[in-house]
Amino acid sequence: MRYQRSSTLFNEAQKSIPGGVNSPVRAFKSVGGTPVFVKKAKGAYLYDADGNTYLDYIASWGPMILGHAYKPVIDAIKTRADKGTSFGMPTALETEIANLALKMIPNMNKIRFVNSGTEACMSAIRLARGTTQREKIIKFKGCYHGHSDAFLIQAGSGAVTFGSPSSPGVTRGTAKDTLLADYNNLNEVSSLFNQFPEEIAAIIVEPVAGNMGCIPPKEGFLQGLRSLCDQYGSLLIFDEVMTGFRLAKGGAQELLGVAADIATYGKVLGGGLPVGAFAAKSEIMKHLAPDGPIYQAGTLSGNPLAMSAGLAMLQALDSDEEIFSRLASKTEHLEIGFKEVLKGKDIPYHINRLGSMISIHFTEEEVVDFETAALGNNERFNIYFHGMLDEGIYLPPSAFESYFLNDALTFEDIEKTINSFRKVVSNL
Repeated sequence: MRYQRSSTLFNEAQKSIPGGVNSPVRAFKSVGGTPVFVKKAKGAYLYDADGNTYLDYIASWGPMILGHAYKPVIDAIKTRADKGTSFGMPTALETEIANLALKMIPNMNKIRFVNSGTEACMSAIRLARGTTQREKIIKFKGCYHGHSDAFLIQAGSGAVTFGSPSSPGVTRGTAKDTLLADYNNLNEVSSLFNQFPEEIAAIIVEPVAGNMGCIPPKEGFLQGLRSLCDQYGSLLIFDEVMTGFRLAKGGAQELLGVAADIATYGKVLGGGLPVGAFAAKSEIMKHLAPDGPIYQAGTLSGNPLAMSAGLAMLQALDSDEEIFSRLASKTEHLEIGFKEVLKGKDIPYHINRLGSMISIHFTEEEVVDFETAALGNNERFNIYFHGMLDEGIYLPPSAFESYFLNDALTFEDIEKTINSFRKVVSNL
């Protein structure tokens, strides 16, 4: 059995860990089968507990932009670990990475480090509400901003009504302050502002959606959000946990030319260790404790191991002028190859791509929001996923996740992936 050891490990894990995993998508519930238990990784490759080798297209869901076990990051962690793993006190390292991050991202001059993207988005919402003295927020169906209560809301009877909780444990009181709209739909957002002109603290949006597959913004969508926030005195929050330091040095703000009021970061920022951050201009950040009354804290925030890994990662990205164009070229090569394989086949599909993010949707409809993403043929996707897995290609185990390419992938690796896809297509 190809995955016998993984199957045994999964059975053991389920006895002590809910569902056998510490993050739900890892359980393969969407695609079926037994999750792969990884043993180690290097460069573009994963090695599982059964001795199988895979080309990796999730990059730990984004952070490993330069490949696994990237030597400067590993060396930085080892060097720092010898000096202690946590102090609960300030270090000069925190200022060093803060200054570099602020040099790379536009429109911001203060940054606060936390421990995860969820924590960053939760804190950004609190900061926006405290700054504006308003309570409601607008989020978009299908955009994921972590598992904080305010974000686990679905649309209910329509996008312009109050949300209702989509997870037990989220109160209706919390849900009523989260307003829903369809991604890429400015008219719905405008309607919400007309309905609540003085109650909306902020819009939070993934500038490039990554949790319903990769869905880029339509032309004018983000600019429209910026204009509406300016008109109604609300703040625009870009959740750049996925896109930050991945699409460009300055993330989506730089690539797409739209300025946010607050931006959240994670993934690449930590170099593979748990790090999140939120950034804004001084006039907003001055409200944050200890300078102001809006409280946010964390014992392990600015952890020296995490900061050292993140600093090494940002230094590598900052010094490589070709990294983002190189990643985009590799991702484009994958898209062209997949389209060539599918040419003339009776298989409806759409491929969405921006920079080093890409996804394939088995549907005739253009995929622009959660509703159109949900039209994809999940049975076909599951066959595709497992076929590629058997070929040694590790893809996101869900039709609603973006792929993240890493720079350790070579064009030869991508050709191998395309050839594997050619074999799998006959079963779709």
